[in-house]
Amino acid sequence: MVEDLKYARDTVSVSQLKERIERLKKEKNAVILAHNYTSSDVQDVADFIGDSLGLSLEASRTTADIIVFCGVSFMGETAKLLNPKKTVLLPVPEAYCAMASMCNADQLKDFRKNNPGYAIVGYVNSTAESKAEMDICCTSSNALQVVESLPEKNILFVPDRNLGAYVASRSDKNIKLWNGFCPIHHGITVGQVEPLIAKHPDAMVLAHPECRTEVLKLADFIGSTESMAETARRSDRKEFIILTEVGMKEKLEKLCPKKVFLFPSNAICTTMKMIDLDSILRTLEKGEGEVVLDNDLADLAKRPVEKMVHIPN
Repeated sequence: MVEDLKYARDTVSVSQLKERIERLKKEKNAVILAHNYTSSDVQDVADFIGDSLGLSLEASRTTADIIVFCGVSFMGETAKLLNPKKTVLLPVPEAYCAMASMCNADQLKDFRKNNPGYAIVGYVNSTAESKAEMDICCTSSNALQVVESLPEKNILFVPDRNLGAYVASRSDKNIKLWNGFCPIHHGITVGQVEPLIAKHPDAMVLAHPECRTEVLKLADFIGSTESMAETARRSDRKEFIILTEVGMKEKLEKLCPKKVFLFPSNAICTTMKMIDLDSILRTLEKGEGEVVLDNDLADLAKRPVEKMVHIPN
């Protein structure tokens, strides 16, 4: 039995773990969704790999009874909001996104009370409680379109100040920025990127809009992880400097096996890396980590997410 093995790597090989996971997926009619930032082992057993919204939408189309979401906690919540009748499991429920924790529902209630006339646009990288206080959510790929779609001139953009600043630089709206950020992207600095560019002058620089403004100025292309992958695939360039989490390397190398992808050495999300084959196997075997949301909260949080889904990327 799996329990007898205690999920120990010195007892069960990686290949055996993967075989057990594949068997349990079939037995339980489960689908595994993995974020681009998870480890290569996790991506190897995933049925779909992508960004948080893309995976949630993929989940809504699946015929599986169980969704195992390999990502941080807010991603599992978003998948549950869009798929309320399915069982959504998080292999590591305590894998909390630091940026999502930088903005809570009470803060948004206070802001709305003291700032009438503002619309609240929230990055999907936020908790269900915070989503319930937003007018509409957005992704890194449709943030500008979401902001421009609103009738309000005054916008509060939460929680990522870097993505908000990127949108503000391209919009005539009055956008107030929240003081939140992704520690991984915010930790990528000009001092780290410029030496890479100097060493690889022919490389194309692709950056995620969660990066600092001064870092984005060094980029040839700015966009979501999925648009970065598509840009690399279409480009004639052979080298790319990728300014996002290093987990993207696995996906990019599979998509473009003859191209070279370079990352800042510190761009590692240890929270995403908490998810491993052992935790996935345990979740499938025991049904642990189920995402359960209060019905009233889910109804409120679902509305801004559904509005977002209808905004074109």
